[in-house]
Amino acid sequence: MTSAIPGFFQGTEMPTSGWWEALWPDPAGVLAATGIKPGMDVVDLCCGDGWFTLPIARVARRVIAVDIDADMLEAARRRLTECGATNCDFVSRDAYALAALVARPVDFVFMANAFHGVPDRPRLARAVLATLGPAGRFAIVNWHQYQREKTTVLGEPRGPKTELRLSPEQTIAAVEASGLKLTELIDVPPYHYGAVFEQATG
Repeated sequence: MTSAIPGFFQGTEMPTSGWWEALWPDPAGVLAATGIKPGMDVVDLCCGDGWFTLPIARVARRVIAVDIDADMLEAARRRLTECGATNCDFVSRDAYALAALVARPVDFVFMANAFHGVPDRPRLARAVLATLGPAGRFAIVNWHQYQREKTTVLGEPRGPKTELRLSPEQTIAAVEASGLKLTELIDVPPYHYGAVFEQATG
């Protein structure tokens, strides 16, 4: 994935092979911590090469994997096909267009390592809100606002530039501007947090 792709979110390219797996040795555990449960209909938004999509598919009823990078989406498709997953649709579209490509409301939208690069975060959150059912949730897994040189994986600094990183408070403020509300803030060691939102009521 490269930032030359129109609509690509800054600083969200997929990493080189190896360190992603070292950083996320238990993607299923991360998903469980954010609240994804068996039988849900789930969108993996900005799915990249499918590192989280596959464990979502193993518990969800249906998964829609969305990424603007057709090459990354094809890598995700290969990953799931090789593992025998058949309950996933793959859509190469701009994330802002989410509401137009989801035919019926979903239970959960999951987004990892991409929200920091979104130029108009409330707009994206509104697109997510439009796809959620009444009890639907939106989970964002983001890098903490640590200095990049402090977030090392396999001995090297990793992740987006320091200036791109968002504090939990910045993420919460951007999403709550859409009409969603924070329900849970979780720690995702070693360098991430998870913010989980649902529709505001009243």
